[in-house]
Amino acid sequence: MPDLDLALDGPLDLALTLRPLVRGQADRTIRLAPGRALWTTRTADGPATLVLQHAGDRLLVEAHGPGADRALERTARVVGVVPSSTGVRDLAGVADRRIARLARRFAGVRLCRTEAMFDALLPAILEQKVTGTEARRAWHGLVRDHGEPAPGPPDLVAGLRLAPAPAVLAALPYYEFHRYGLEQRRAEVIRRVAARAAWLEATVDLPIPEAYARLLSVPGIGPWTAAEVAVRALGDPDAVSVGDFHLPNLVAFALAGEPRGDDPRMIQLLEPFRGQRALVIRLLELSGVRAPRFGPRCSPRGIERI
Repeated sequence: MPDLDLALDGPLDLALTLRPLVRGQADRTIRLAPGRALWTTRTADGPATLVLQHAGDRLLVEAHGPGADRALERTARVVGVVPSSTGVRDLAGVADRRIARLARRFAGVRLCRTEAMFDALLPAILEQKVTGTEARRAWHGLVRDHGEPAPGPPDLVAGLRLAPAPAVLAALPYYEFHRYGLEQRRAEVIRRVAARAAWLEATVDLPIPEAYARLLSVPGIGPWTAAEVAVRALGDPDAVSVGDFHLPNLVAFALAGEPRGDDPRMIQLLEPFRGQRALVIRLLELSGVRAPRFGPRCSPRGIERI
């Protein structure tokens, strides 16, 4: 018998809903397959592994580890199947016919709300101002070397690991992060947020504007990082990652046919969807539309010592 049996109020694409939590194909904190997902997380009661199985109009959930009960309590919000949750199907009636068509095509995609702030903060900090390849390499290395095996039956969770605990990263000297390609600035930001992890985890109980204010009060967390965290951990349907290298081009090309865009143009084009801008961005990412490329791609950086 599953630990939790949730009735679904509509279609659910479990893999696409949880896809934003995956950091590269080698991510060992989560495992996705059609209709099935294993996800590791930390809670106030300890670590947990959630096993989710989509079966018709039900979502069957098992939980393992000291934090199992708390993880089960948040499961419906994690996959966006509570009445107040948001999904792209909410956009099926918008005036923009392109977005409406995409909303119908991806009707099973929900906006997740993990309520795991540090789990979202760590990879977002790793992704600051570097290529995706560099960020994923750093994430995989930190999980491998400083994470721990996921709780649960060995045959079920084999190979799965938890992200590093905040206390572990807070205790590392900044130069230990160099082996993962991290310069002193990002290393110090990680150590800073790890030391204040409990204070940051409490952000999930705040209204969205206050949650952003708390995130932005931490040196090293800017609007881009705050939005990346808010859309995953807080389920903010209006989060926009201002300062992203690729996103303005995608929005400009998809919504206006313009091969290049900047942040002001992106905000202008998204204005008709205010309140649901994160959902529109998610649809555009899923659409397969890509802005044309001009010039060389970004090259990986060396360690920047500041």
